[in-house]
Amino acid sequence: MDPLKLFSEKTRLAYELAAEKYHDLFRSELEQKPYDRAVLDVFAGRLSRGSIVCDAGCGPAAHIGRHLHDLGMRVIGLDLSERCVKIAKKANPGMRFRCEDIAAMSFPDGVLDGIVSCHSVIHTPKAYVPLLFKEFHRVLKPKGLLLTVVKAGASEGYQDELLGIEAEIYFSLFTEAEIADYYSRAGFTLSFLERRSPYDFEFKVDRLYAIGSKKD
Repeated sequence: MDPLKLFSEKTRLAYELAAEKYHDLFRSELEQKPYDRAVLDVFAGRLSRGSIVCDAGCGPAAHIGRHLHDLGMRVIGLDLSERCVKIAKKANPGMRFRCEDIAAMSFPDGVLDGIVSCHSVIHTPKAYVPLLFKEFHRVLKPKGLLLTVVKAGASEGYQDELLGIEAEIYFSLFTEAEIADYYSRAGFTLSFLERRSPYDFEFKVDRLYAIGSKKD
């Protein structure tokens, strides 16, 4: 098996188990995160109303995509887990979803105006993350936008639980320099890179937010 597919399969299995709990915990979290809403608003503000945006790794809540949908974007949510996609469809009528691996999306080259990847690359070993950025670059139009959100740090490796549910799943934390390098190597011009401290109700690790545009 392709090593990246092995990690993707473990991620899929973990979220199949944790889908309902994840949805319950995170479906309304943006209401308590003004910074995150502001970043999404900045991202959407750089696109035209009706732009096609992929919520890459949307999860069962698909709340990130929902926010962009409500701002007038045409959002397509992708997730590895069939259970996550089923819950997301039920919770977000009017939005479109597909069960796909973000490492091998079915979109033709250069069709998307934007991609939002919120905590969807964190389950991939750092050695393979450039492959994800290469795929994001492939499906975006020239000057298309990529918003990435990750947890800050330097460690990576397997953990044996997800949201308290027993499951083997990989977690990677990233530095600002690593994120900037991924954007540059994949052919993006990075225009925004910020770090914020966790809110009181979050896991106690900083978050990184990056926005870049695909070069012509």
